[in-house]
Amino acid sequence: MNPALADMTSEEARSAAEAKRIAESSPFARDPEVIAMIDAMRRDNRKADPLSRLPDVHPGRIPAHVAIIMDGNGRWAQQRGFPRIFGHRNGAASVRSVIKECQMLGVKVLTLYSFSMENWKRPPDEVESLMYMYALYLEGEREPLVRDNIQFRQIGRREGLPASVLEAADRLTEATAKNTGPTLCIAVNYGSRAEITDAMKSIARRVKDGELSPDDINESMIDAALYTGGLPDPDLLIRTAGEMRVSNYLLWQISYAELYVTDALWPDFGVPEFHAAIRDYAGRRRRFGGLDAPESV
Repeated sequence: MNPALADMTSEEARSAAEAKRIAESSPFARDPEVIAMIDAMRRDNRKADPLSRLPDVHPGRIPAHVAIIMDGNGRWAQQRGFPRIFGHRNGAASVRSVIKECQMLGVKVLTLYSFSMENWKRPPDEVESLMYMYALYLEGEREPLVRDNIQFRQIGRREGLPASVLEAADRLTEATAKNTGPTLCIAVNYGSRAEITDAMKSIARRVKDGELSPDDINESMIDAALYTGGLPDPDLLIRTAGEMRVSNYLLWQISYAELYVTDALWPDFGVPEFHAAIRDYAGRRRRFGGLDAPESV
C-alpha cells in the first residue's frame, strides 16, 4: 500500500487511488514541462492536482485568476416556493465547492462578487440576513483557510458595512495574512465605478501633496491604487443565471478577461459547471489585441 494513504480512511484511500489513476491517464502526465508546472503549484498549494480533475486540459491552460458573478440565488429559491434567503443559504454550498475545486486545479486567485453597492436597494430583512450569513461564513472559514494556506482578502468600501462584518473580515484577513497559497477575494459593498473613483482620489491627493506629478500617472499606478492592487487581472469571468452583463464588476481589471455565461443558477453551479467553464476557456486563443501566435501549450 502507498505509505501516503496509510492515515486515510478506506473511502479516502479509494478516492486518492482513483485520482491518481485519472491523472496518470492524462496525455500530459509524462510531459516534463507539465510535471515541473504541477510541482511548482504544489509548493504553495499542496492540494493542486489538475490532471486528476481535468486530465484533458493542459495545466498551462488553466486560468490563474477566476472571477465569478454569483447570480440567481433568489430565483432559485422562488422557483421552489421558498423565500429568497433560502437561495442564498444554498448558494454558500456552491462557494465552498468552487473554492475546493480551484485548489485542486491550481487556480491562484478566486474573486467572488458577493454583495454590490446596488444590493442595498433590496428589502431590509434580506440585506440584514445576508450580512448575518456573511459574518458567520467568515468565522466558519478561518480554520479551513489557515489549514489550506489560503489568503483571504475583502474588497469594496468599508463604510456602511455592519461592525460584525468588518470585525469578522478583519479577523480572517489577519489570520491568513502569512499564508502563501491561493487567494480568496470576496467583493462586498463593491462597485467598480466607486473603486476607480476612490483610486483616482488617492492619486489626486498624492499630486496635491507634491508626492508626484500628473505626468507620472500611468496604468501601473492606477492598478496599484485599486482595491485589487497587487493581484493579477482576471483571466476568466464567469456569470451564472444567463445574464449578459458585467454589472459594474471589476471594469478596469477585466479588460482582457475571457467571458463565460452559463444559464445555471448559482446554487446549481457545481464542479461539472465549473469544469465546463474551464474547458471552454482552455479552448480559446487569447490575442490581447494582436494576431494569433504559435501556441506553446
